[in-house]
Amino acid sequence: MMVEDYSFEEGFMTDGSVVIFPTDTVYGLAARLYDMDAYKKIEAIKTDKPIKYAILCDTLVSVNDLVVIDERAKKLMMAFWPGALTIILKSSRSHYEKTGQKTIGVRIPNHNAAVRLIKKNGPLLTTSVSIDDEPLLTMDEIKKHYQTKVDYIYEEYNAYYLNVTSTTIDLSEPTIKYLRIGSISKQDIESVIGQDFQI
Repeated sequence: MMVEDYSFEEGFMTDGSVVIFPTDTVYGLAARLYDMDAYKKIEAIKTDKPIKYAILCDTLVSVNDLVVIDERAKKLMMAFWPGALTIILKSSRSHYEKTGQKTIGVRIPNHNAAVRLIKKNGPLLTTSVSIDDEPLLTMDEIKKHYQTKVDYIYEEYNAYYLNVTSTTIDLSEPTIKYLRIGSISKQDIESVIGQDFQI
């Protein structure tokens, strides 16, 4: 591959870059993991505070490098990943030492374009493309608000996948916390781990 092929068009992000990309839920703002200049750019771009982040990965091996996976999380990952379930877990020692974050949300998306971007750039720190906590669901809206603020927008998507937010749960403590219910219901989750499954 020629040097010029390492471009946004080919799916390669540069140092400090922030992109918008499609996922199986809603469009996301993304930076390469541990790219502090890009993090600062997202902080300046987003109007929703505090910003809710998640790390998107392409394999369980990558997830295991970032968080401590308990039995509950393992069951849910096997049942719903790749898919629209974000799980907040305790950070691994290496991730904590790099970021100071005691917990982080992780997910493997079920979307080919998103997975390709992750494979080329490594895990991505992401947050939803939104205004005042309301996700922007059309490309016209996204370009209106973000075209001049990000480095690249990946428009490829299959409408079947988009416009439903992910379910977000917190498993960093013994009692499960449901932070947001999206396409995966509380009943779906309890059918996998039981109502009173604790660590």
